[in-house]
Amino acid sequence: MNHSFIDEHSHIDSALSRLDARIKIISFFAFIFFIVFTAPGSILSFALDGLLLLTLIAFSKIPISYIFKRCLVIVPFILMTAFFLPFWQQGETIPLFQIGTFQANVSAAGWIMFQSVLIKGIFSVACLTLLTASTPFPQLLAALEDLKFPQLIIMILSFMYRYIFLIEDEAMKMWQAMKSRRAGGSRWLHLKAIANMLGTLFIRSYERGETVYLAMRSRGFNGTFKQSHNFELRRYDLAFLFNIFLALVSIKLLDNFLGK
Repeated sequence: MNHSFIDEHSHIDSALSRLDARIKIISFFAFIFFIVFTAPGSILSFALDGLLLLTLIAFSKIPISYIFKRCLVIVPFILMTAFFLPFWQQGETIPLFQIGTFQANVSAAGWIMFQSVLIKGIFSVACLTLLTASTPFPQLLAALEDLKFPQLIIMILSFMYRYIFLIEDEAMKMWQAMKSRRAGGSRWLHLKAIANMLGTLFIRSYERGETVYLAMRSRGFNGTFKQSHNFELRRYDLAFLFNIFLALVSIKLLDNFLGK
């Protein structure tokens, strides 16, 4: 079976994909840093950040629907985290909705905080999605190693990239086998079969991990992978990094002077 959900768009020839992976990591993490530390209720900053993000998506040639779908995955978790913010904050209250004689009021400051958390979460996930979608995963790992990220994290991500496809293959084969043997029956039996399948998948994954570990130790694996990708900074990369920082600082300054 063939799976390409991680590197589905990483080989598109675009202005963003041609950048040095290290420059992209620094640029997008700087972008996320500025987004996270944007003051709640800074409408101008959020609008300009969104415009910059849309510009980068256009340069990447990655379908915006792909970015949008990945952002939707994280929205329920953001809502779960920020749901009570409008009710915890004190001060002036505003009506949220009214059903008959029942009216729900929330704190004005809490409602602004809730909106800010939601926007920051979506923008941050969009930045990470754009980074990973425009960069082949092995190249991304090599760039992280060159930037001196913790070796343990890089090793975990590397193993995940190597074996997640095998686990998915195993899960799909088990799912097809279960469907081929299923003939009617109650939903409870279906749920029981799925639970058994998940348990079996966990055991097989654990056993495969033990086998791979013993095989790598027998071949002298010392905890590091040899990277074959050689990075070389170009003027184009440095110009992109400079322009990103200039745009982020300009957004901050404009919000300080015009957003009040």
